[in-house]
Amino acid sequence: MTFANFLTILRLGVIPFFVVALVYNRPVIAVWIFLAAGITDILDGFIARYFDQKTALGAFLDPAADKFLLTATYVTMAIPGLGLLCPIPVWLPVLTIARDVIIVSIALMLHLSYGIKNFPPTVLGKVTTFFQISYAVGILLKNAYGLPDELLNFLLWSVGFLTVLSGLHYIWRVKILIKAAS
Repeated sequence: MTFANFLTILRLGVIPFFVVALVYNRPVIAVWIFLAAGITDILDGFIARYFDQKTALGAFLDPAADKFLLTATYVTMAIPGLGLLCPIPVWLPVLTIARDVIIVSIALMLHLSYGIKNFPPTVLGKVTTFFQISYAVGILLKNAYGLPDELLNFLLWSVGFLTVLSGLHYIWRVKILIKAAS
């Protein structure tokens, strides 16, 4: 167990506290927990790279922790009647989760059917994740401190568009990977 892995596990461990803060309408606490989780994400990556603490466990846990936190944020903040000043529209977590399920299913299919083990994220996928995180942070800040609606609307529609576009891009990549493997 490396220190980098410990930080990743710590990030996973704060997710329930983050969700509870949102459910009990404590958006300021939720913002600070989310910020702390973001800091551990930066630190664990830095420590793993610069102190040679890269492990197979870390390579699996780090993106999983990020995805769990982001999914918990989207799903919790979309719960109707939660009392949030500014909730996430229900269609957005449905869209983002559907895209992730498709990507994981495709990666599993590629591995089982063609022996393809490497299905790295694309630049478009990383841009999509950046916008998803930006929107989550924006909604958290809106609920905690207020934030201009124009920025949130831009981020909302950007996330929706990029999520669909990157999902289609991953499907297109599968066609290329299957042709190369055949």
